[in-house]
Amino acid sequence: MNGLERPQSKASMPGDLSLDINIKEPRWDQSTFTGRAQHFFFVTDPRNILKSSETLEEARVTVENYRLGVVKPGLTEDELWRAKYIYDSAFHPDTGEKMVVVGRMSAQVPMNMTITGCMLTFYRTTPAVVFWQWVNQSFNAVVNYTNRSGDAALTTNQLAAAYVSATTGAVVTALGLKSLAKRLPAVMSRFVPFFAVAAANCINIPFMRQRELKYGIPVTDENGNRLGESVNAAKSGIVQVVVSRIGMAVPAMAIPPVIMNALEKKAFMKLGMNLLVHSLNKTFCSPFSLVFATPLCCALFPQKSSMSVSSLEPDLQERIQQNSPHTTTVFFNKGL
Repeated sequence: MNGLERPQSKASMPGDLSLDINIKEPRWDQSTFTGRAQHFFFVTDPRNILKSSETLEEARVTVENYRLGVVKPGLTEDELWRAKYIYDSAFHPDTGEKMVVVGRMSAQVPMNMTITGCMLTFYRTTPAVVFWQWVNQSFNAVVNYTNRSGDAALTTNQLAAAYVSATTGAVVTALGLKSLAKRLPAVMSRFVPFFAVAAANCINIPFMRQRELKYGIPVTDENGNRLGESVNAAKSGIVQVVVSRIGMAVPAMAIPPVIMNALEKKAFMKLGMNLLVHSLNKTFCSPFSLVFATPLCCALFPQKSSMSVSSLEPDLQERIQQNSPHTTTVFFNKGL
C-alpha cells in the first residue's frame, strides 16, 4: 500500500491521538495575515532542506496514515503537526510528489542569498548582467514549475519551451532596463537588478505556468470536492504569486540602493564605498533578511485562494449550478 499501513479501524484506541485533527489545513487561521505568516515560517524554514530522505519518508507515512485513520502508537499532536510541516515543505500539495530540493520554498533563503548578492555586486557589465540574470531566471523557472498549481504535468517539450521563453524574456528585459538606466540618474542604475527581477517575474511565472493559463486549474467546493478547471482562477493565482515574489526581492534589492545613494553623497564615505557596498549586500542579502521576507511575502495571500462562482467562466458556472447549486464560492491552490 505504497509504504502505508492498512487501517483496521477508524476508531482510535483509548489513549491514542484523536482522529479529529484536520491536518488537511494549516495549523493556524489562514484568514489572517498573522496566521498565514506563522504557517509559512514553518514551510519555508531553510532547515527543512537538510532533512534526510528517511525523515521525509517518515513524515509522509505519518501524515498519510493519519488521513487514513491510522495513528502511530504514542504519537502526540505536536509530533503530528511537525510531521505535517515537514511533509508540506517537501511534497507538492496537489500531486503528492516529492519536490526537487532547489525548487522547494525552504531553499529560497540559501539560493536567493547567493544569487541576489552576485546580482547586486556584478551589475556594471553586460556579460555579468546576462549571466546572473540567466542564473536567477533558471532558478526561478525551477521554483515556479515545482510550486505550480494543479496536478497536470508539462511534457518535456512544453517544459523546455517554457524554460527558454521565460529565461530569454527575462534576460532581454534586464538588458533593456540596463540600457535605459544609462540615461537616468545614477541612483536609478542601482535599481536595475530590482526592476529586472520584478519585470522578469512578470514574464517567468506565467510562462512556466502556461499550461494553467491554457487549460485552467482545479477548483473545489468547501469540502474539497472537485468541480472543474478554471482559467480565471489560474490567472488570479498567478497574479498573486507574481506580487509575492516581487515583494521578496524588496529587502535585498530595493533597500540597499537607497541607503548606498544617500551615503555616497557624503565625501567622507567615498573612500570606503567598496567596503560599504560589500557590507550592505552582505547585510540585506543575509539569511536574517531573507528568512523574514520569504514567509511574510508568501503570507500576503492565502495559498488556498477563493473566488465567487460568478467570477468563473460561463460554462463552468453553468456546470456548477447544475451539479452543486448551493455552491457560491470555489477554492483553489494558487501555488507559491
